[in-house]
Amino acid sequence: MPLNELVLELEEIAPKEFFGPQNINIELLKRYFPKLKIVARGNKITAFGDEELLEEFDKRMEMLFSHFSSFNNLDENMIERILTSDSEEDYTTSNESGKVILHGVNGRLIKAQTSNQRKLVDAVRQNDMVFAIGPAGTGKTYTGVALAVKALKNKEVKRIILTRPAVEAGENLGFLPGDLKEKLDPYMQPLYDALRDMIPHEKLDNYIEKGIIQIAPLAFMRGRTLDHAFVILDEGQNTTHAQMKMFLTRMGKNAKFLLTGDPGQIDLPRRVISGLKEALLILKEIKGVGMVFLDDKDVIRHKLVKKVIEAYKNIENRD
Repeated sequence: MPLNELVLELEEIAPKEFFGPQNINIELLKRYFPKLKIVARGNKITAFGDEELLEEFDKRMEMLFSHFSSFNNLDENMIERILTSDSEEDYTTSNESGKVILHGVNGRLIKAQTSNQRKLVDAVRQNDMVFAIGPAGTGKTYTGVALAVKALKNKEVKRIILTRPAVEAGENLGFLPGDLKEKLDPYMQPLYDALRDMIPHEKLDNYIEKGIIQIAPLAFMRGRTLDHAFVILDEGQNTTHAQMKMFLTRMGKNAKFLLTGDPGQIDLPRRVISGLKEALLILKEIKGVGMVFLDDKDVIRHKLVKKVIEAYKNIENRD
């Protein structure tokens, strides 16, 4: 009597990560379903056996896929819990009272770590346009990227667009080697770094290749309408009046805009007004625009960064 066959395809999940080192996760599946013949090859898992058992296997695999998509991690304990639980509620863990924004690479918890970062999370939930203002190291960009990745995972948006003005901080782009992309990539590095913590490498490359995640200098935003997107403008203090106005008017349907910046680190030429500073003044009374101000208490880098910020603040206050 021929065996029934079930073929499951891994979509947007890296097989190597789902299967585990030396296919350890597949071996666990075989142990829990000894009456099925289970074969993992390429991005497919094929199972042969009794129809009733295959239905149960299909259901459990959907739960495993769902867990891996949410948490980017799958270990022996979790596989056991999912394969032996009576329902999905039995194995899902609480979101730590909403403090965890998402689970990053290898199950890393990406959290809002300070009260102002939590205010930022709330502000983005309540408003379509949010300004996050504060000094270096306060987690403005990192928290913003986490919120964008979460929105993409939850299918609240179709794409993430990350941008920043390519202001030359003491360097001349023309003298840097490479084509335009290679010249601009160093300016975008903090955005790439944040994404690598939150999305597995292969999946991230795939998103960038398909344009689901776009990282581009601010000048590339001109003329576009940004629909169904979570858009982050980083280093907003280095925008001019015209650039800021251009960016803010790109907002399309079902879009979230997050603008981050540190008014204390403006690299614009003298006598050029920062578009961010100006926007904070003229938009503060508009409903639907949120503003969150972070300070040195929110610095989550090395403890010395906090002291450095304070030392500079003392000198600037004396001036």
